[in-house]
Amino acid sequence: SIAARSQEALNHALFVMARVQLWVAAACAVVLALAAPSLAGDPDMLQDVCVADLASPVKLNGFPCKANVTADDFFFAGLKNPGNTNNPAGSNVTAANVQSFPGVNTQGVSIARIDYAPGGQNPPHTHPRATEIIFVLEGVLEVGFITTANKLFTKTVTAGEVFVFPRGLVHFQQNRGHGPAAVIAAFNSQLQGTQAIAATLFAAAPPVPSDVLAKAFRVDVPQVDAIKAKFK
Repeated sequence: SIAARSQEALNHALFVMARVQLWVAAACAVVLALAAPSLAGDPDMLQDVCVADLASPVKLNGFPCKANVTADDFFFAGLKNPGNTNNPAGSNVTAANVQSFPGVNTQGVSIARIDYAPGGQNPPHTHPRATEIIFVLEGVLEVGFITTANKLFTKTVTAGEVFVFPRGLVHFQQNRGHGPAAVIAAFNSQLQGTQAIAATLFAAAPPVPSDVLAKAFRVDVPQVDAIKAKFK
């Protein structure tokens, strides 16, 4: 009958629509699965170059593009010479990130030179927006990072060797040699961000309440205040 044929046609149409929806959902799932590993610390660039205009009053997640670009915008000479390590940590970080090297804006990379006096250290810290990899220029360094399961991975590295610190994990470098040491550090972000653990907790402004830190570190408040005084 006409009614039966109409119902059959309707059922077939619904079946086809259901299959199409299933294929669309499957295709979306595949695209998302393929895209997931490509996620990076910085957003993808949308043009060949976008040299940072550090003087612009416009503030956004990154820096606006400079109007007049020259080759000098893509050049940085600040890593040639050792940094001054005459400080309590006995180390110095010379950063070539977007704030000092505008040409890396939107490129998703930055670099730094770290120098260490004998016994000096780059204190425990994190980079919330980047993985870090170091190449040792000279000296002997003990390096390491701690996972979220509180497992320490540490290694002694010397000139010509490489070590990587996973993104966001607490890590450090300590000069174990009798002379100076230096590394080149590279990051997969134009501005990796740095949080030094001790300074973050004991030199925050306004300060973290001493009783909070005393309970966290299981010490007395006067001990916390004594540590805070060393960061003033």
